[in-house]
Amino acid sequence: MPRAAAASAAAVRGLLEELVEHYTRAEVARILGIGERRLSYWERLRLIAPNRRWGQRFYSFRDLVALKTIQQLTERRVPARRLRRAIQAFQRQLGAGDMPICELRVVSNGREVAVIPPESQQAIEPLTGQFVLNFDTRALAGEIRKMASRSAEEWFELGLTSDSDPESWPQAVEAYRRAVELAPRWLEAHINLGATLYQLGRMEEAERVFRAAVEIDPDNATVQFNLGCVLDELGQVTQAIIHLKRAVQIAPGYADAHFNLALACEKRGDRRSARSHWADYLRLEPNGAWADYARARLIANSPQHPASSRPAPGPTN
Repeated sequence: MPRAAAASAAAVRGLLEELVEHYTRAEVARILGIGERRLSYWERLRLIAPNRRWGQRFYSFRDLVALKTIQQLTERRVPARRLRRAIQAFQRQLGAGDMPICELRVVSNGREVAVIPPESQQAIEPLTGQFVLNFDTRALAGEIRKMASRSAEEWFELGLTSDSDPESWPQAVEAYRRAVELAPRWLEAHINLGATLYQLGRMEEAERVFRAAVEIDPDNATVQFNLGCVLDELGQVTQAIIHLKRAVQIAPGYADAHFNLALACEKRGDRRSARSHWADYLRLEPNGAWADYARARLIANSPQHPASSRPAPGPTN
């Protein structure tokens, strides 16, 4: 066997061996008993950074350890954003860059977060750099008492807990609304509120929420995409295409945006544009769950193929 070919085969074997100890997002969600949207939120906060290959996210065992820590802390009413701020402050103090959470011991009494560095038994309060004594036993009553009023972050975390089960989507909407009321410029709260309303079929309300989100950050691909999807559901296809196009301009690698833009272009009879976006989707997600459907639509929109009937709606965020 030529040397170059042998090296390539060895690289492939190494990659496959590595993936044996990795888990997909769906597997991690099942192992930990949490929703995939919560995982996505933690990724956006950079609390966890899975590897990306072939249109999938793969988590290592170390990632699972870190995620379990995050899960335990959020269950103790520590908002994920507060946890991220504490980790960032600790990393700045040590000059350690992005030290993985799995290498740290993070503890909380429900109100405060402290970090125990590797090879140490002493907890540090990250924002002040001071050592903390008997941290785990201080003010434990505060952890179990009912809060008379929640912060925006606490309402948001409650929404994340509720939106993983369709039966509790109405409660999730209420929680996200409270978060938006307390933090009107919090983009993540708008996104999750609009997405839950969309899942409930409350499209007019979802449209208002996503339009507000676009006002907050018009250069955010997710909110442009979500508004485009809602407008498409409302039959406003021309307006939907405007926002979906903006999403792929901001984030050319946004596979779902290419998918839904291709569908919208088909509805408008623009087969050439649809073909372009089906091809972009397949380039980005050649092995994704919707790849076979995209290939069929790419063929259906080829110049040699007669015009076909309108397809069923595709996936959305």
